[in-house]
Amino acid sequence: MFAALPLLALPVLAYNLAAVTLPGGFGSQEAAIRMSEPMFDVAMSTGVRWPVTLGDLLLLAGLIVLFIEMLKSTTSRRTAIVNHALSLLLFIGCLVEFLLAPAFATSTFFLLGVMVLLDVLAGFIVTIVSARRDIDFGPGDP
Repeated sequence: MFAALPLLALPVLAYNLAAVTLPGGFGSQEAAIRMSEPMFDVAMSTGVRWPVTLGDLLLLAGLIVLFIEMLKSTTSRRTAIVNHALSLLLFIGCLVEFLLAPAFATSTFFLLGVMVLLDVLAGFIVTIVSARRDIDFGPGDP
């Protein structure tokens, strides 16, 4: 049952938790500030310090999870179809949050939403293509 849950819900949930802890909650406009505050620095070989932000970490997690979701979408089991439907619901939720809640009007959340949309589109396309290959045509059929 857990295989059907879209993993991209995890970075979206993490963003929601970060946004709800802001003063003013989802109505706060300080989410962009929180997402761009450096959490730690990484020393590069050139001597420059690379500041890593919460938004960077959420996007990294989203990209890793998107890769896993792409691998999961290649199966044509019933759980994959449920996963695609739940991913579509997740995208609709992300779209509503992005359009209606000020705390979600950030580039970080927009890119997370695009990742969810790509998961939905890729999942449906991969399922359709693999379903077309599973159909057997008789002799003489195209």
